[in-house]
Order: sequence, then structure tokens, then C-alpha cells
Amino acid sequence: MFVRAYLRASTDDQDASRARADLERFATERGLTIAATYVENASGASLARPELFRLLGDAHSGDVLLVEQVDRLSRLTAEDWERLKVDMAARRIRVVALDLPTSWTMASTEADPFTARMFDAINAMLLDMLAAVARKDYDDRRRRQAQGQAKAKTAGLYRGRAEDVKRNAGITAMLRDGASWSSIQDLTGCSRATVAKLAKRLRNAQLAV
Repeated sequence: MFVRAYLRASTDDQDASRARADLERFATERGLTIAATYVENASGASLARPELFRLLGDAHSGDVLLVEQVDRLSRLTAEDWERLKVDMAARRIRVVALDLPTSWTMASTEADPFTARMFDAINAMLLDMLAAVARKDYDDRRRRQAQGQAKAKTAGLYRGRAEDVKRNAGITAMLRDGASWSSIQDLTGCSRATVAKLAKRLRNAQLAV
């Protein structure tokens, strides 16, 4: 059994590794070693998460997927959550979340088969509940944000997120010099969407000349 830690933050300006120490402490207290750590900045509401699926691809039957909170794994819709669960079940991956104490037994190989099955069933039910709560929280926050933006626009106060002009100028210069998108992401820490937007802006500017 390998323990594979998954760390996620929603945006590029958030520290996805923030909970690393807590996961390592949890594993150490149980005599376990984290074999690999997968870190990414991506929305929990999307299945487009390369590091999560790299973890699933690396995992063996019986491995533990360790997360700080269930919402780090899923803010997915019910349909996408089912797809992810089916994938994890097919690989026989056990999800352990620090905010779900019933899941902690999944990190142990000492439980007898009956107890293991009971906790597996309880854990699956609670995972579903917490995933549903995480999605509702996501939807509620998005709705409140949209309402706030609409109100600000009506009042003429909404300007959107300020552009990082200095960073974007540097990215544009690298694009102009032929740097790859991946290398730009590695150097600047920006999202692929940002590189795509600036690449399109650069193409349009070149065509206009």
C-alpha cells in the first residue's frame, strides 16, 4: 500500500502546498510514509486536473489517496463526481481525508474484513455527503459573486480583476521570442489560459501591423 498525497488550490495566486505539513504529520502519526505528492492549481469543480489523473494513473490497487479535505478532491457536479468515483473504484483506491475521521481506518491494514467493509460503506456515504456540500458551497459562492458583480455593474463600480501588466508584458516577450507555453508556465507560475489569452492578443497585434 502506497500513500499518495493530493494537494490542490483553485487559483494560481493560492498556495496549493499549504496543507503539506498536515498530511505528512497525519501519515507519520500512523507509521505511514507518503510515497508521492501531487500538487496543482485547478478548480475542484472541474475534472480537467492533470495531477489528479496522474495520481490515479500511478496508483496501484489498495493505495491511499490522502487529502486535507474532501473539497480538495471534489467540488464536482453529481455526474462528474460519479465518474471520478467509478474511476477510483475500478483502481481500488482508498480515499482518506483529514476532515473525515471515518476514512482514517482506510489508511490501516489491520482491520478485519467485516469491519473494513462496514467502514468502507459508511465512508462512501459520508464522502458523497461532503462532496455534495462542497458543490453546494461552490454554487452558492458563484451565485453571490455574480449577484455582487451585477449590482456593481449597475452602479458603474465594477471594473473586473486588474491585469498584471508587468507580468503579462514579460509573457508576451517570451512568446515573441518563441518560448513554449509549458516553459512560460514553469517560469511565471501563470495558468495555461493566461498564456493562451496573451498568445491570441499577440497574434491579433501582429496581424494588425
